[in-house]
Amino acid sequence: MAISAELGENLEKVVSDLVENGRYNSKSEVLREGVRLVQEREAHLRELEAKIQAGVDDFEAGRSSTIDQAFQRVRKQIAAGATQKAS
Repeated sequence: MAISAELGENLEKVVSDLVENGRYNSKSEVLREGVRLVQEREAHLRELEAKIQAGVDDFEAGRSSTIDQAFQRVRKQIAAGATQKAS
């Protein structure tokens, strides 16, 4: 299935330069790579949105702590690590 796309002058020049410089064999190859990159970005965005939702769900379920509690846990972990190194 053929697709026609109007890229505009600037993007058309980028695509042409990539082919002329030998980075890609054809304009279609450049566009396929662009679509693959968009797919990857969209997948990363979906993962990020899922992680954000998990954080919101945890917060709403009361599975959260204050910044002071978090720092206290970190300080304990650092102290425990320092104690292990001294042994």
